[in-house]
Amino acid sequence: MKRTLVTLHVNGATWEVAVRPHDTLALALRDGCGLTGTKIGCDMGTCGCCTVLVDGRPVLSCLTLALEAEGARIETIEGLAGAERLHPVQRAFAECGGSQCGYCTPGFVMTSVALLRDNAAPSREEIKAAIAGNLCRCTGYAKIVDAVEHAAADLRAASTGATPPTGGRGDSGGDQDDAGIHGRRQPAAARR
Repeated sequence: MKRTLVTLHVNGATWEVAVRPHDTLALALRDGCGLTGTKIGCDMGTCGCCTVLVDGRPVLSCLTLALEAEGARIETIEGLAGAERLHPVQRAFAECGGSQCGYCTPGFVMTSVALLRDNAAPSREEIKAAIAGNLCRCTGYAKIVDAVEHAAADLRAASTGATPPTGGRGDSGGDQDDAGIHGRRQPAAARR
């Protein structure tokens, strides 16, 4: 099948990638740019593992054609961390235990980054609503919500020059029923 050369602007770099008309952005990022942090889970737009930011908005890269992304500003998980340190959302996920197997984590992180750019102080309910399109089979969601809360506090503190709060990291001190984010409750043992 004939391939078309597209120009993708990813994480501040320009890539020329040969794609077929039906190739998704997820495939172009992984195979054409070598950016494998974008995961392909369901390949049907239901799990959120493939979430990237396109012009600052979270999109499911498994449902977006690579041709549609030409000329847009694309951000992937690889573009968040600096040379010396993690992005505050990545750091909060690590400190709060917001990931276990880690497969879904890039999608959650990218969704959370977009949320915190738009809303510096989201409530737990706003966080749950923002991440509702991302599925996790391991964590029970409470620690993911905790991580986003802590990242928000760290980002607010950094913007004012204050010392970020340190209490509660990884203790899942929020709602005990955060596991019900997608209408399913997890047993207490699953919310570690």
